[in-house]
Amino acid sequence: MSSLDPLDGHRYLSLATFRKNGKKVATPVWFAEDGGKLWVFTAGESGKVKRLRNSSRAEVAPCSMRGELRGEWQPATARLVDDPKAEERAYRALRRKYGWQMWLTDLGSRLTGKIDRRAVIEVTSS
Repeated sequence: MSSLDPLDGHRYLSLATFRKNGKKVATPVWFAEDGGKLWVFTAGESGKVKRLRNSSRAEVAPCSMRGELRGEWQPATARLVDDPKAEERAYRALRRKYGWQMWLTDLGSRLTGKIDRRAVIEVTSS
């Protein structure tokens, strides 16, 4: 994933997905790289999940926790993952990167019953 290398060393990624009318909607997310792909997780009912069901078109850029860009937008392709092995690979990469913070996020999701309603997104360069 050489064209997405500028994301190395960043904790947050601005993931932009596109509405049917073409309007870009950007959201700061945690991400981890593994196997030449970027992995993201989100609530299964989130807007980005709905938009990705319509189009795999995406853009990514490094950003702050609040979404302030720290680099240039890069074209990407994003898709919802439905393979349990790929989902586990994504979560392993995220746990490796975010450690105790990911553990706490997982715990909160388990306690609220939302962990099974998460969606995993695979992002690759276009």
